[in-house]
Amino acid sequence: MRVLMFGWEFPPHIAGGLGTACYGMTRGLARNGVDVTFVMPHASGDEDKRFVNVVDASDVEAVYGDIYGGADDIMDKISFIHIDSNMVPYISPEEYRSYHDEFVKSGKKVWETKDLWSQRYTFSGKYGANLMEEVARYAVVAAQVARNLEGQFDVIHAHDWLTYFAGIAAKRVSGKPLVVHMHATEYDRSGENINTQTYAIERAGMHAADKVIAVSNLTRKIIIEKYGVPADKVVTVHNAVRFAEKQDEAPERGVEDKIVTFLGRITYQKGPDYFVEAAAKVLKRVPNVRFVMAGSGDMMNHVIRRVARLGIADRFHFTGFLRGDDVHKMFRLSDVYIMPSVSEPFGISPLEAMRSNVPVIISKQSGVAEVLDYAVKVDYWDVDAMADAIYGLITYPALSHMFAKKGLEEVTGLKWNNAAAKIKKIYQEVIDNQRR
Repeated sequence: MRVLMFGWEFPPHIAGGLGTACYGMTRGLARNGVDVTFVMPHASGDEDKRFVNVVDASDVEAVYGDIYGGADDIMDKISFIHIDSNMVPYISPEEYRSYHDEFVKSGKKVWETKDLWSQRYTFSGKYGANLMEEVARYAVVAAQVARNLEGQFDVIHAHDWLTYFAGIAAKRVSGKPLVVHMHATEYDRSGENINTQTYAIERAGMHAADKVIAVSNLTRKIIIEKYGVPADKVVTVHNAVRFAEKQDEAPERGVEDKIVTFLGRITYQKGPDYFVEAAAKVLKRVPNVRFVMAGSGDMMNHVIRRVARLGIADRFHFTGFLRGDDVHKMFRLSDVYIMPSVSEPFGISPLEAMRSNVPVIISKQSGVAEVLDYAVKVDYWDVDAMADAIYGLITYPALSHMFAKKGLEEVTGLKWNNAAAKIKKIYQEVIDNQRR
């Protein structure tokens, strides 16, 4: 079985859990006999290509024209996603219209021409101000990739809204079935105050897909209720965790204090302010504790100011964004890991912490709570319960040891190979349905 997969990031250059999930998933699929071609906007060249063929969209010469290489219906939506520049780089609107009219009169098919219309677009692959523009251009390039690989894949798999238009375009060109993966909805990121542009892309992608994979039952419920996707079209496949080939020795600790760690984006969705309030309560009872906030985000300054006002700045450490080995070192240094997310579709980081033999506290509002028994679960807003959980795990060694030991045993069973096997079955189902 061969899969054409569209993602936005891939280790070692990631901004969050999406890239980590894509890496684990492609490795798992490879071990299940699935060949994956992974397309991303901008590859750095140092990606692990042992299990996947990585295609850099910035290297693809895309053909633009009357039907936009299969992305014609998508391009009709350009007005709503606010692209501020021309689809073909470096020419004026007047030149674009003139060339377009001439091209239509010629009667040529898009893929028969190799002149000014064949151009490359260099993607940043980041989440910047021109993100919507890149999403639209990525769809055009995706159509060209699908045409270039004609006959070389059986199914298309697109991850999150950034790649949904790309998946739709590839489906239109190839006629192959499309599976979209929802790792986080706009409701998770923004609550009820959603970005209507992003919501529209998410909805279009899921309705165009043959199957939708949700990372948790929590996410599946949102997809059905908020996006109107038929229930029989949405399947839950929980994420997993990858165990390293070898476990490094724990790094040397420079302090004897207990260390409680928050690792994630410092945004409203992740609940960093609740972590700070719980920390202040713990420090009133146990002074020899240090709290680490590893990550970056739009609430960073707010959190720093709150820590200062609470008078606990000498007990707080802000590391900035961590990746790769630094993440694993941070887990190995920690006595407790906490994920107090307000809304978390899944949450891979608790699994990574448990893999490092660290007891974890998670919010009941997280998808990962569906698969874990040996994690302490609290409501994100209940800072008293959160503080009590932290206090118990750092004060009573037997309790901490039990959660760490049982948690490691539990997480050992959550392998990407098993998740990938479920995904492979979904691929086979949509392929068989198309053949009927």
